[in-house]
Amino acid sequence: MANMMRFKDFWVKKTLVGLGLGQFLSLLITSTGFSSSELAKKGINVPTSQSFLNYVLLAIVYGGIMLYRRKPLKAKWYYYVLLGIVDVEANFLVVKAYQYTSITSVMLLDCWSIPCVMLLTWLFLKTKYRFAKITGVVVCVAGLVMVVFSDVHAGDRAGGSKPSVGDALVIAGATLYAVSNVSEEFLVKNADRVELMSMLGLFGAFVSAIQMSILERHELKSIHWSSGAVLPFVGFSVAMFLFYSFVPVLLKANGSTMLNLSLLTSDMWAVLIRIFAYHEKVDWMYFVAFAAVCVGLVIYSGGEEEDQRPADVADEDAVRSKHFDEEAGPVGRGTGAGTSKSGDSSRHETVTGSSTEREVADNKSIGKYVQGRKS
Repeated sequence: MANMMRFKDFWVKKTLVGLGLGQFLSLLITSTGFSSSELAKKGINVPTSQSFLNYVLLAIVYGGIMLYRRKPLKAKWYYYVLLGIVDVEANFLVVKAYQYTSITSVMLLDCWSIPCVMLLTWLFLKTKYRFAKITGVVVCVAGLVMVVFSDVHAGDRAGGSKPSVGDALVIAGATLYAVSNVSEEFLVKNADRVELMSMLGLFGAFVSAIQMSILERHELKSIHWSSGAVLPFVGFSVAMFLFYSFVPVLLKANGSTMLNLSLLTSDMWAVLIRIFAYHEKVDWMYFVAFAAVCVGLVIYSGGEEEDQRPADVADEDAVRSKHFDEEAGPVGRGTGAGTSKSGDSSRHETVTGSSTEREVADNKSIGKYVQGRKS
C-alpha cells in the first residue's frame, strides 16, 4: 500500500510538472506567433530565415555538447535528415500563413495537429484510443471547421488579405508538425535528447540555408534592418530555441498527444493579444470555436486511458508485465522496434526458464501491472 501511495504521488507530481511545462511551451508558441505577426505587418516576409537562426543555435549549443561527449549516434543519421526537412517546411508553412490570415486563426487551426498525431500513433506506434478520446477530438475538429467558415465569410474582418489561403497553409503546416512531433517522440525515447536537438539543428540549418538562397535571397536584401525589425526577428528565434529545447522533455515524459493538447491554450493567449495589443475586433464565431475546442479538450482528458501507449525503451517492465498477463494468449505485437525486441526477449526467457522462476516472474509482473492500473 505504501509503495502504491508513493507511486501515486509521483504520478501526480509528474502530471503537474507536465501541465506546467505545457503552459510554458504554450506561451512560447504564442510569443512566436506575435513576433511573426509583427514582422508580417512590417512587410517582412521571410519565414525560412526566421527559423534559420533557431536551427543554428540548436546546432551550436547541443552540437557542442555532442562533441564534448564524443559518443556515436544512437539513431541513423538519415532519420534526422528527413526530420529536418519536415520540420523546416512545417515552420515555413505556418509562418507564411501570417501573411494571409490572422494570428487567432493560426493558433486555432494549429489544433489540427491533434487528430493527426492520434492517427499517426495509431498507424505506426499501434496506440489505441477509446471512444471518449475520439469524441473529444471530433469536437475539436468541429471548432476548426467553424474557424474556416468564419474566415471565408467574414470579409469585413481585418485578419488578413487571403484568410482561406492562410488557413490552408496552417492546416498543411500542422500536419507536418504532427509528423515531426511523433518522430521526435520516438527518437527522444529511443535515442537521446541532446543528440536529437543537435542533429535537428544541424540538418535544419542546412535545409533552411538552401531554401533561403532560393526563395528569400532578394527579400532579405530589401529589408531595412531597424530596431522594429530586429527585435521581433531575434525574439522569434529565442522563443523557438527555448521551445525546441523543452519539447523533448515533455515528449519523453507525457507523449506527443499531451504536447499538442497543452498547446491548445495558446489560442486563449492569441485572442488576448488580438484584442489588447492589436485593438482588433474578434469575430463571434471565434469564441464559439474556442469553446468547442475547450469542450473537446475536457472530453478527451476525461476519457479512459489508451489501451496501449507508444514504445519507450525505459518501460520494458510494463511491456513484460502485459506479456505475462496474457500468458495464455499469443505474444502481443510491439509498438516499436525497441518494444518488439524486449517482447521477444521476454518470451524466450519465459519459455526456457523453470516453472518456479516463471511463477515468481508472473506474480511480480501481474503485481506491477495491477499497481500501475490502480495508480
